[in-house]
Amino acid sequence: MNAIQTSTAPQQSISLIGAQQNDLLRALSRDDLLALFGDLELVTLPEGKHLFDYGDAVEYTYFPTNAIISLQYVMEDGATTEIAVVGREGVVGVALHPTERASYAAVVQTPGYGYRLKTAVLREVFYTGGPLAQQLMRYTSMMFAQLAQSVAGSRHTSIEQKLCRWLLERLDRSLSNELKVTQEMIANMLGVRRESVTGAAGKLAQEGLITYRRGCVTVLDRDGMERRAGSCYQSMAKKASTAQPQAQQVRYAA
Repeated sequence: MNAIQTSTAPQQSISLIGAQQNDLLRALSRDDLLALFGDLELVTLPEGKHLFDYGDAVEYTYFPTNAIISLQYVMEDGATTEIAVVGREGVVGVALHPTERASYAAVVQTPGYGYRLKTAVLREVFYTGGPLAQQLMRYTSMMFAQLAQSVAGSRHTSIEQKLCRWLLERLDRSLSNELKVTQEMIANMLGVRRESVTGAAGKLAQEGLITYRRGCVTVLDRDGMERRAGSCYQSMAKKASTAQPQAQQVRYAA
């Protein structure tokens, strides 16, 4: 597995502006963010890296900036199913009890960067209360609502709708309309056959919603994709937007 590398820059050179690339950190006041600054560490998150696996003690909490993390449930036979995805809007690895073990695996799907914080430090901050604790509770509540909506929707949607929703969830967290994914990856995450993904992608391409070449999907019609995804995605997107943390109206110095 690829190792996580810390930034080669001195810790003090990591700017407040850089930390603001994560929405939860951006929502903190300058003073609250400065209080965390000595414990935040900028790290590279390479594709395929397991931040932790099912049953692991969670040593670090991650605040992604431009990386996208897939949260996966591992079956007894080793098969995996994606249960959620996290990008710059959220956080991965919140363990509020010292003996808590991970109930899912967290795998970097789109490489990039993030800030990590020792989980023990996060617990101390959380139990003292304050803005970060409030943001974490708000984000966790939103995640549970999205998971419930996703489970309910997965039973009553077509493979094309599932594929649209899966792609849109990544598009929401991406800096471009181009997604580097394979049909095999999508099939594994959705828990369907690769042939089903091939057929669904072909239909979306015929409708002019996407173009697909090996290892890369480009979304051409975002509005059309949202309509095709159906009410399940639209409801989740609405919940996410209303739960979006409000950034502090402060100009941070680098």
